[in-house]
Amino acid sequence: MKKLSIIALAVVIAGCAAQDPSLQQGPEAEVTFDGLVRIDHGRFKDSWADPDIDFSKYDKFIPGKAVFEFRAVKKSNSSRLASRSNTSEFWISDKNKERLIEVVTEVFNDELDKSEKFTMTDSAGPDTLILVGALHDIVSRVPPDMMGRGEIYLSSVGEATLILEARDSLSGETIYRAVDRRAAEQAAGYGTISNSVSNMAEVRRMARRWASRLREGLDSIHE
Repeated sequence: MKKLSIIALAVVIAGCAAQDPSLQQGPEAEVTFDGLVRIDHGRFKDSWADPDIDFSKYDKFIPGKAVFEFRAVKKSNSSRLASRSNTSEFWISDKNKERLIEVVTEVFNDELDKSEKFTMTDSAGPDTLILVGALHDIVSRVPPDMMGRGEIYLSSVGEATLILEARDSLSGETIYRAVDRRAAEQAAGYGTISNSVSNMAEVRRMARRWASRLREGLDSIHE
């Protein structure tokens, strides 16, 4: 069962190429403090899983409380002047923080609603996962008082680190973890004029990439 479950996770949730898992999970494989084993070539930049779990027994999930952590950036008296210096990270207003949280939450809920194999529930059970997501070290690359004014060309409007965890709903044990840092950037890295609409569109696009990978991975467990 141990070998079968790690094969399933490596090929399905993590999106690994079909190959001998021993090439990825040898005796030198990285093990986390809570016993999760690293999976190479996953959908997310870094991912780990419990090799003793049969993931195919799960087909329901409970959405856990999401965490949003913003990098502590000092509010400048003049971001217009700061933007002309070497400053590359900027203060985010409470309004824009709330908007970012709203957009990311909306995108993840929308993607998980599209799942063909998993259904959302509010009851724990042997077939139920708790999905917990967090965005850490969120930073803006956009001068706040220049959004929508003038021609400011940006290739990235911000960055964040995603941490996803799947926990067994009965034991509370974390059985899968993924970590991925990404920038909300224009396709092909081209700069574009920055405004509130285009900036939030890039945030939405970044969240959609993460959320779709999670949904596709979950659905693939039962294929």
